[in-house]
Amino acid sequence: MKGKLTTDFGLVTVDAEVIATYAGTVAVECFGIVGMAAVNVKDGLVHLLKKDNLKKGISVTIGEDNHIALDFHIVVSYGVNIPTVTDNLIDTVRYKVEEFTGMPIDRIRIYIDGVRVID
Repeated sequence: MKGKLTTDFGLVTVDAEVIATYAGTVAVECFGIVGMAAVNVKDGLVHLLKKDNLKKGISVTIGEDNHIALDFHIVVSYGVNIPTVTDNLIDTVRYKVEEFTGMPIDRIRIYIDGVRVID
């Protein structure tokens, strides 16, 4: 579903894919996040996504009331404090996506699909 905003100039629609791409870009800038993850259901393997595929690690749902729900599948750095990293991710993504879209975020779920050692 697409988000709809009414402005003085008319109706603006925002595709969920645009929100996913922006949220993924914001997420990988957060401390402790190595990248977005894609899980191969068949093999159960986790793959780290490259920068141009960040949206595949994020699920965006836009309700009829234009409220956003986000699900992140991430890989974190080894040795970081996971609650601190996830709190930072939630706060940063909530602020930047709400500012970017003008639509409120109701829910952010984070799934940690892997840990990676950073050299």
